[in-house]
Amino acid sequence: MVPAPWLVLIDLQRIFGAPESPWAAPRFDAAARVCAELLERYAPRVVLTRFVAPTEPRGAWKPYYEQFPFALAPDEDPLYALVDRFSGRGVPVLTRTTFGKWGPELAQIVGDAPVVVGGVSTDCCVLSTVLAAADDGVPVTVVADACAGASDVDHERALDALRLYAPLVSVVTSRDL
Repeated sequence: MVPAPWLVLIDLQRIFGAPESPWAAPRFDAAARVCAELLERYAPRVVLTRFVAPTEPRGAWKPYYEQFPFALAPDEDPLYALVDRFSGRGVPVLTRTTFGKWGPELAQIVGDAPVVVGGVSTDCCVLSTVLAAADDGVPVTVVADACAGASDVDHERALDALRLYAPLVSVVTSRDL
C-alpha cells in the first residue's frame, strides 16, 4: 500500500515574492494562493522549505554571490522570511543553502511517501528539488499552477523539462489533483 503523499512547498519567501526583489517571480502571488489551498488540503503532511545564503560561499557559489551580492545576507534577514501566509503554520520548515531541497533531511521527513510539489522558482529550486527526489526513486507530482518561475517562459520550459521524466515525475494542475 502506498503511503499518503506529502506536500512540499518550496521557498515561499519574501526574496521571491516581494515585487522590488531582484529575484521576484512575477506570478508568485497566484502560485502562493494555490499553495495555500494545497496546504489546507494536505495538512498536516506538509513541509515548507527556505533557501538562504551560506555564511561562507565556496566553490561555484563564490562567483554566484558576486553576481547577486544583495542575497548574501544572514538567514534571519527579513528577505529570507516565509511570506506571511506560510509563516507560523506549525509544519516543518527545512532551510538549506542549496537550490535543491531534496536530501537526507527531507527524505527523513517524508519517508517512503510520494511528494506533491509547489513553490518557486519552477526553473531553479523546484526543478532542482524534483529531479533529485525523482532520481532517488520518489514519485513526484508537480502542481504547475502552484509554481512560479523567473518568467512565464522559464516556468513553461522547466515544466516541459520535468515532463521528460515521466513516469517518475508528473505535472498536473491543482484541478487534476
